[in-house]
Amino acid sequence: MILIVDSGATKSDWIALDEKGKQLFLTQTLGLSPEVLTREVIEDRLANNFELSKNRETVRQLYFYGAGCGTDRMKNFLKEIFKDFFPNAKAEVREDTYAAIYATTNIGRQGIVCILGTGSNCSYYDGHQLMQKVTSLGYILMDDGSGNFFGRKLLRDYYFHKMPQDLGIKFAKEYNLEADVIKENLYKQPNPNTYLATFARFIIENKEHPYCKGVIEKGLQQFVNNYIMQFELATKVPISFVGSIAHFLQDELKACLERNDLILGVIRRRPIEGLVEFHQQTI
Repeated sequence: MILIVDSGATKSDWIALDEKGKQLFLTQTLGLSPEVLTREVIEDRLANNFELSKNRETVRQLYFYGAGCGTDRMKNFLKEIFKDFFPNAKAEVREDTYAAIYATTNIGRQGIVCILGTGSNCSYYDGHQLMQKVTSLGYILMDDGSGNFFGRKLLRDYYFHKMPQDLGIKFAKEYNLEADVIKENLYKQPNPNTYLATFARFIIENKEHPYCKGVIEKGLQQFVNNYIMQFELATKVPISFVGSIAHFLQDELKACLERNDLILGVIRRRPIEGLVEFHQQTI
């Protein structure tokens, strides 16, 4: 059995294939980001999934593409966990940017590939290798244009009384905005980045409101300035996106790219389908 995994900060999509590339099952776990989760939490999330637990000894190959897997330390950390949980499997761990590339860009074709979901990232692909100029420092310092970026912006503007009153009332009705609840989730619970990203739904659902429209436009432009424009060929090659923010704000994203004379490639909400196609071709 072959397992292919696309793991974001919020959730992980798992697809199992047999040795001929036929799909056996599809399942999900919560996200398995090694930067924000302990070994115990990751092990629990694996063990609590029925399909993974039932088939753990039949897995022979695991291809894992995950958020927070950009360093050797994090890759080795996950490999040790997978070695114990899937005792007969050879595990390959790569950062989630590779999943985005394989899902949107043909081998041998140049392009810039971006992630806009719970977090954000951007890489240049020369047709064979991935290149990055900026090392991500995580959701506190970076992740421009992401779900947690917009969630943080909404909470700050609400508490600093910069959100229009009509929208602030609506915001408070949809979420528990008590300071103690927010601080509990940010500083004492796992996955604070995912918690922040839950507020992005509000800005998407109210994106026609002038305030939300302005926040979205500025956030996406900030992503373009800091991430895409770092590459010299930014205006020469197609720019593709994966992630929920890119999917639900694709009209705003397209407009932003047009204003910056950038070429839009592919937008995919989830890269897992493209990943499966890629690996089926290589079996």
